[in-house]
Amino acid sequence: MHLPDDAHPTDPRTQRAADRRRWLRAFNLSLGFVLVLLVVFTLQGSVDLRAWAVQPWSAEGLRGLLGAPLLHGSFDHLAANAIALLMLGTLAMGLYPRATLRALPLAWLGSGLGAWLLGNPGSHHLGASGVTHGLMFLVFVLGLLRRDRPAIAAAMIAFFLYGGMLMTVLPREPGVSWQAHLGGALGGVLAAWLWRRLDPQPPRRRYSWEIEDEQRALEADRTDDPLEPPSPHDVPVLWKRPADDESTTVLPFRRRGD
Repeated sequence: MHLPDDAHPTDPRTQRAADRRRWLRAFNLSLGFVLVLLVVFTLQGSVDLRAWAVQPWSAEGLRGLLGAPLLHGSFDHLAANAIALLMLGTLAMGLYPRATLRALPLAWLGSGLGAWLLGNPGSHHLGASGVTHGLMFLVFVLGLLRRDRPAIAAAMIAFFLYGGMLMTVLPREPGVSWQAHLGGALGGVLAAWLWRRLDPQPPRRRYSWEIEDEQRALEADRTDDPLEPPSPHDVPVLWKRPADDESTTVLPFRRRGD
């Protein structure tokens, strides 16, 4: 899929500085969210926040759609999700800042809805793993849809680090909310489809060999098409008026409307 970008490439130093600022901002935002999770986990020891977990098919459990991703059952649970959020959040926000901001609410609510609709009544679902699945599926599916070099590279990195999330959307281990994983993943896939063109490719300098290849491809397409007229330079001249011949007169064509 071609993503047009009419912007002219900036100076390489300026472009590299802008890229560093964008990736640093993505890392800081991901780190800030991880710190929020750490603060909430600390409060869980003194404040009962179980009412904010998702309770399937319970009206009170609907509050978990907002609060469940902030809660964790143990420090190991928090650490695993924090590392995934830091890495996948930086990757997604650094490469697709606009699409990621719109994808996060879908992954957040999707994880809660998946747990509420598919979970067993009486169970409690909490944790940010649904959001991490949404980020992973967002980056992976955008690589399949966009198919440009940065998108493919990001999809390969996400798959190399967390490709196992393709399997954790199905029931495998007891006590693991695969329902939240599935809901978050569906939110990421939907966001990738809706906003796949929202972040254009950054402008870059084009090399001379790239321009020559495009020109050769255009010429090859023209010669292969039997209905395409040849280039004016390729049409042979059947008769050329001598420069000293004044016996003939060239009549101009009238324009329409004259």
